[in-house]
Amino acid sequence: MAATSQYLKREIIESDIALLTFDRPESTANIFDQPTFDELKEQLNFLETEKGLRGLIIRSAKPKIYVAGADLKGFTADLNPERIAVLIEQGQRTFDRISNLPFVTVAAIHGVALGGGFEIALACDYRVASLDSRTKVGFPETMLGILPAWGGSTRLPRLIGFQKALDAILTGRQFPTKLAAKLGMVDAVTYPERMIGVATGLIRKSDGKKRAPRQLLVNHPPISKLVKSEAEKKLKAKTRGNYPAQQKALDVVFASLTLPHEQSLENEKNRFVELALGSEAQNLIRVFFMQERAKRLKVDFGESSGVSIKDVRKCMVIGAGLMGAGIAQWLSARGIRVLLKDIGPLPLAKGMQSINKLNREAVRRYVFSENEARTAYDRIVPVFEDVPLSDIDLVIEAAVEELEIKKKIFAALEGRISPEVIIASNTSALSIDEMAGSLQHPDRMVGIHFFNPVHRMQLVEIVRGPKTSALTVERALRFVKSIGKLPVLVKDSPGFLVNRVLLPYMVEAARLFREGHRLANIDSVMLDFGMPMGPLRLTDEVGLDVAAHVVYELQGRLAHLGQLDDTLERMMAKGWMGRKSGKGFYKYDTGGNESPNSELGSFQPAEPALQNEGDVRDRLVLIMVNEAARALEEQVVEAAEDIDFGMIMGTGWAPFRGGPLRFADSLGIATVVSRLKNLQARVGERFAPCALLSEMAEKGGGFYHQDRGA
Repeated sequence: MAATSQYLKREIIESDIALLTFDRPESTANIFDQPTFDELKEQLNFLETEKGLRGLIIRSAKPKIYVAGADLKGFTADLNPERIAVLIEQGQRTFDRISNLPFVTVAAIHGVALGGGFEIALACDYRVASLDSRTKVGFPETMLGILPAWGGSTRLPRLIGFQKALDAILTGRQFPTKLAAKLGMVDAVTYPERMIGVATGLIRKSDGKKRAPRQLLVNHPPISKLVKSEAEKKLKAKTRGNYPAQQKALDVVFASLTLPHEQSLENEKNRFVELALGSEAQNLIRVFFMQERAKRLKVDFGESSGVSIKDVRKCMVIGAGLMGAGIAQWLSARGIRVLLKDIGPLPLAKGMQSINKLNREAVRRYVFSENEARTAYDRIVPVFEDVPLSDIDLVIEAAVEELEIKKKIFAALEGRISPEVIIASNTSALSIDEMAGSLQHPDRMVGIHFFNPVHRMQLVEIVRGPKTSALTVERALRFVKSIGKLPVLVKDSPGFLVNRVLLPYMVEAARLFREGHRLANIDSVMLDFGMPMGPLRLTDEVGLDVAAHVVYELQGRLAHLGQLDDTLERMMAKGWMGRKSGKGFYKYDTGGNESPNSELGSFQPAEPALQNEGDVRDRLVLIMVNEAARALEEQVVEAAEDIDFGMIMGTGWAPFRGGPLRFADSLGIATVVSRLKNLQARVGERFAPCALLSEMAEKGGGFYHQDRGA
């Protein structure tokens, strides 16, 4: 007996097992929206009353996504607490019906099962997951400022234990199949083609008996109270109170250990509604929509729009240093063959060693298997001599940040590759236009700027020079999206976008330090604001030499930034380059721990500066806001969303605040301009508000005239 509706298909296999398949038409993903819930309700009406059924298997017809979860647009379209509560109750009620079916249920998970997708799986008695790199389970809700509220916060700790459940829910981590099985989040793993057979076997083996609840020692006092206390300490240190979703999720999960099921679901719902109405959740959900917007980014390349753009199968990476090795590792792990070129065997050996270390770490974190790591490593061919390049599809240069060296590389390279191959530079600040000047066909030159570390940073700046063709830009965009990165399209200009906004912040931090502000105070103020690390610690991580090089490059092209004092130069003269040298603003021991550099006393005046946290915060934050507005004014990017997206994804800029321009709107443009003028008068001309901010303050309005979701 089969029954097909728009989003769900039901069939009976082996005479007594129902197979329910999610398959949203004309979509790559299944989601839980109102029509889906309506159809699921009808299917459950049948399943609850059909005699002779011994089991149910729930699967997806999609190749990459099991069920993506809730339709976020539905949650954010109307911030009405009653309406949100009804949506939550609907999901809870539906999944409870699945849990209470009078026969054994199995979720056959192939592809991504996150949020609501994992919650429906948890409502089943058993979970079978495919041995496929695309299959992952987890709860990303706290990363969106909310919490799992369709039963996930209640069911997961009862399945795998309080501590493991907290680790999953508070981090928002996505768990690949083998790690999920190790943690008990899924019960069996197998190859995709065998999933239905394994699921059927679990139903037969159960002999019609529902799965009994687990009794876990960690879920009972005093252990549970100790786990909660330790989790709260870590949470406070990590979030500094800026992310209420994590604390509420912790409270809900802990309470679920003792509350009856229905009361725990009520607790989930109430806390979800509170969070969904908050600014933190709204900003974090906007970040999600910005990511989706980046995945759809494309350009109109005019007469060439009919040209077929082939996939990149082999890439040449020039430079085996930190960035080149990171790029090569990322590409090879995604099935692209890499020709890694450097000047000699020693830098190549170091680069390959770095790649192997990254692969080992990925295996340890279950990102891929030992066999996949070996295969990825074997896709890289290191060379220091000239070799044939006829089969190269893309070139990415990641050599030292010296313009003349890069121009020589490109001039020598152009005649050795096919005319249709684009040439990309990973430069962080140098002019794409000047580099293109070394080419006979400058239209094929583009910036593809990855961020360090490549394997963790999702953002890539696609830098379009004045001579770069639209076809070249589109090919670069497609390549970046195909390797799982998120592009932002920027104009060739000093520092592009991220460094343009970030470097004035790092320079201002060095000025504050030189004035006598305590190092710990400078960094702590920005940690409290929501940055992932303080600006002086960031300077150490980037490297004082790298930071100084980019700053000098920008100062030569952006007069309004003002002159950098000699703090970094004096520190570099002592051999202090930051973490890589073991000493910078902080000292770093062999265990990776840091402490303030006690030898920095001579770099500050004898009398410390007045420690005014509000003033320090304004100087550091508003200099970024001003530079972000100026970048938009100069059309470095097309929209305010691009600025905020780039800064959040490229630097970790306080995501819950929505980015520097969204923050400016929330503060009020007139307030921003007033504070900048105050700093201009007291501190320096570099704080003079840009023309765009001044005009907006005079006329009213903001960067976001209305909320558009992204």
